[in-house]
Amino acid sequence: MIGGARQPREDGPPPVPPSHQGCAIRSVRLQLPAQRGELRDRHEDGHHLHHLVWRLGPGVRVCSSAVLGGGIGPRAWILNAQVSGGYPRLDPDRHLAEIAASEGLTGPGAGLMTAADVAAYTTGHDGGVTATVTTGLGVRGWAAVPESATRTPHRPGTVNIVLTLPAALADAALVNAVATATEAKVQALLDAGLDCSGTPTDAVCVAAPEPGPDGGELFAGPRSSWGARIARAVHTAVLAGARPAGDLS
Repeated sequence: MIGGARQPREDGPPPVPPSHQGCAIRSVRLQLPAQRGELRDRHEDGHHLHHLVWRLGPGVRVCSSAVLGGGIGPRAWILNAQVSGGYPRLDPDRHLAEIAASEGLTGPGAGLMTAADVAAYTTGHDGGVTATVTTGLGVRGWAAVPESATRTPHRPGTVNIVLTLPAALADAALVNAVATATEAKVQALLDAGLDCSGTPTDAVCVAAPEPGPDGGELFAGPRSSWGARIARAVHTAVLAGARPAGDLS
């Protein structure tokens, strides 16, 4: 099942991961929510952090803007990893690869990063589509800003969206799905009472089966069958995650 979690390993704990500056990444399983990925707990460089792992298996491809494994192509896994505030590393792709190795993940994958509490993820479901969202809105703003504002370094606060669906999508439909998810995210932020379109580091992953001879679904805009489900699922998940921030603004 796309995004489904495998049963717990019976051959002992995960392998000892690579270390960063002498401090090993240690990860343990917390729960196995279907199609939402596995919520994992780890201690890294003195910080207690979480990450979500989707073990997709063969026959799945992903379209994403992820810092690791972005683009369109076959992916065996997706990782959404929490990092500490004031993230000091300049090699997030390598860092994500280290976390993936600690989980025993092999083959090509997609890795996202956020300073938001990954354990506080929210979900939305609609007609076979599952949206899993981690919402960090401490550095929120509008997409179109004066050029001077784009030179400011940004922390990895980030609204990360991972979508899993059972229908194969053509290339154009995969790209359209990312656009539809982004539109639904902005709609949810506005519905939560926030004056923003997101954060400077938001990312999206869409996981779907490889197309067969028919080439897959051609459309994923918000008025197509699958695009409408994507939009509703993302809106539900983002709104749930954004409402606390809206209450405080």
